[in-house]
Amino acid sequence: MKNGKISESVLKRSVLKQLHTKSDRILFKPAVGEDCAVISMHAGSQTKLVTATQTFTLDVSDKHVRANCAVYDALNNIYAMGANPVGIELALLVPTTENEAVLRETVRAIDAVCEEAGIVVLGGHTQVSRAVKNIVVTVTAIGEAYEQALTPSSAAAPGMDVIVTGYVGLEGTAILANEKRAELETRFSKAFIDKSAAYIDHISTAMEAASAIGAGVAAIHDASQGGIFGALWDMAEASGIGLDIDLKKLPIRQDTIEISEFFDINPYKLLSGGSLIIIAADGTRVVRELEKTGQNAVIVGATTDSNDRVLISGEERRFLETAQTDEIYKVFN
Repeated sequence: MKNGKISESVLKRSVLKQLHTKSDRILFKPAVGEDCAVISMHAGSQTKLVTATQTFTLDVSDKHVRANCAVYDALNNIYAMGANPVGIELALLVPTTENEAVLRETVRAIDAVCEEAGIVVLGGHTQVSRAVKNIVVTVTAIGEAYEQALTPSSAAAPGMDVIVTGYVGLEGTAILANEKRAELETRFSKAFIDKSAAYIDHISTAMEAASAIGAGVAAIHDASQGGIFGALWDMAEASGIGLDIDLKKLPIRQDTIEISEFFDINPYKLLSGGSLIIIAADGTRVVRELEKTGQNAVIVGATTDSNDRVLISGEERRFLETAQTDEIYKVFN
């Protein structure tokens, strides 16, 4: 199998089909596009336990990059579900080639990100293993939400606005700028690379999610692995809807385009932590509320009652593909 997130067909055939999730306490069964588990703690309670798990496997040297990506990739799923995170469970697999000082610095960096996010490390597991060649971080974020505030991907309906917040490919751009600096310096200035590297501190979606939910939305989905194209597909698949998306309206920074061109990768299939897809009946109102808090948000299209997920660029129309392996793995092969 290919490195990275498994394909939708493999997920459905070899993972989801093997599960028999039957419980009155589980609000959403495991499914494509639903990144959180939502659990009723006891009968009659409107407060739900919400969890999300993400694993960061890239071989990066910067502890701050690893910590930010590992923690926020999980937390952003919690925010997108309309929940407030409490803390994380942390699992670390450490190769035998590393020393205790590296482990200490890794944990310290993760704890610092948690403190910034207003949460704590609740516990976890740490193990040294010959099975890995670099540190692998698995984060399970745990939060709570009122049932009426939940915004699952499956709640989108035809005839609604599709909003994208932040900038697509931002997380991947930041990782590449931090980890592939020597290669980038053959074409770009230090100031250009420094600016792109600093995006790593802007991949939380806490403010965007809170503002959007306050304005009234149907569904929210975090854009991460597979980029904005993968996230759009997952959102549509979860809700069983079609999409008409104006490709030229997708918000993207120029340095993301240039760095993607340098590595010959597609920026729309690149790690997009820091960006949300929001589905709302009144997208203009949602965008207005986000802009009040200084957040970037754009209506990029609409949901439809068709099975077609269409990308529009001027006169050209083409179909969106199922979520693909993230482009960043072409660089970190």
